[in-house]
Amino acid sequence: MTRKPVLRSLQTIVPDTVLLQEQVRDLFAQQPGLGRLAQRIVTTSFNVSGIDRRHTVIDELSPESDVTDSIFLDAHSRKLHEPGTQARNDIYAREAGRLFVEAARRAIDVDPDLQPADVTHIITVSCTGFHAPGPDYEIVRALGLSPAVQRYHLGFMGCYASMPALRAASQFCAADEDAVVLVVSVELCTLHLRSSEDPDTIVATSLFADGAAAGIVTARELPSAVAGLQLDRFHTAIAPEGEKDMAWTIGDTGFEMVLSTAVPQIIGKTIIEALRPLYAHESELAEAYEAGQVGEKVKHWAIHPGGRSILDRVQERMNLSDAQLHPAREVLRENGNMSSATVLFVLKRILEDQASRDGDRVSAMAFGPGLTAESALLTIIFQPES
Repeated sequence: MTRKPVLRSLQTIVPDTVLLQEQVRDLFAQQPGLGRLAQRIVTTSFNVSGIDRRHTVIDELSPESDVTDSIFLDAHSRKLHEPGTQARNDIYAREAGRLFVEAARRAIDVDPDLQPADVTHIITVSCTGFHAPGPDYEIVRALGLSPAVQRYHLGFMGCYASMPALRAASQFCAADEDAVVLVVSVELCTLHLRSSEDPDTIVATSLFADGAAAGIVTARELPSAVAGLQLDRFHTAIAPEGEKDMAWTIGDTGFEMVLSTAVPQIIGKTIIEALRPLYAHESELAEAYEAGQVGEKVKHWAIHPGGRSILDRVQERMNLSDAQLHPAREVLRENGNMSSATVLFVLKRILEDQASRDGDRVSAMAFGPGLTAESALLTIIFQPES
C-alpha cells in the first residue's frame, strides 16, 4: 500500500524588529497631507484588525531605531519616504535570502531522521520580491545540498501559495517514494507598505507583516515518532467575481496590494460550494458537510488569517467554534498577515496544541488573488505508520 506523504519538522521565523499595532496606526494616521476621512479609515482599520503586533525587516520603522541613513522613514519628522521598487527589492534580496536559508536549516536540523543529503527537491515560495539566482539556489549552496536537487520556485501567487507548494510536494512524493521535499516560504510584506488615502491600500497596510516558515514533506518510512501532518487531499476553487478585489501588481514605488473590503463577503458567499469537493471522497465527512456539521468531524481548522473579518465569515459559514478558530486568530494577533507563510504558522500552532491527538483531522484554507481559495484535508500523525 502506498504511504501518504507527511509534512513534518515545521519551523517558523519572524524578524527581530517588532511593530506594535497602535504605534504603526499613529505613524500612518499622522502622515502629512492625509485627509480627515483617510485618517479615520486608518484608525478604524488598525483598531479592528485583530492584530497586537507585527514583525519587520525594516529596523528604521521601530520607534527605538537609531538608523541615520533612512530609506523608509525620516527619523525626525516621522514622514514616510517613497523608495523605488529597486530599493525595496534590494533589501528583499538580502533579507529574504537570509531567512530562506535559516528557515530551511532549522527544518532539517530539528528532524531526527533526515539530513541535508536526503533532500531531493526544494520548493520555495514568495510573492514579495524577485532575484536570480533565487532562494532555491541559495539554500542548496548554504546547506551543502546536492547540486542535483530539483528546485522549484512559486512566485507572485499571493497568500495561498504555500498550499500549492504542499500539493506539489505531495505529488513529487507520490511519483517517488524516496523523495524528501523541503518547502520554504518567506514573505517580506512590510517592504511594500505605503501611505495612501485609498481605502484598499489602507486595509492592506493595517494587516501585512514579515515572516518565514519551512517544513519537510516525505512519504519515507522513518523510525522516529515526530509530530506531522499527513497530506490527504487538496482542492482549488475560484470565485471570479472577486478578481478585482484581491490583486497584487508591481508599481514604481513597490508592489501594490489591492485588498477590497468586499473580500470577506465574497468568501462568505462562495465558501460552501468551494469546499464541497474537498470532503466528497469520504462519505462521513460528505454527509456532515451537507448537514452543516463538518466542524464536528474535523477538529482543527488552519484558516489563513487574511484579516479578522475573513476569519469571522469563515467561522460563521462553517459553523465553527471559537476554539477551532483560536490558532488562526492567535497567529493574526501575534504576527499579522505574513502572506503565504501564515498558514504554515497556523499549522505549526495546531501541531503544538496539547489538545491535538494522533488521528485528528485538519482542514486548511488560504485565499489569494483571483479570488482563489486553496484548501487541504490533513491528518495529525504523532507516530510512525506501521
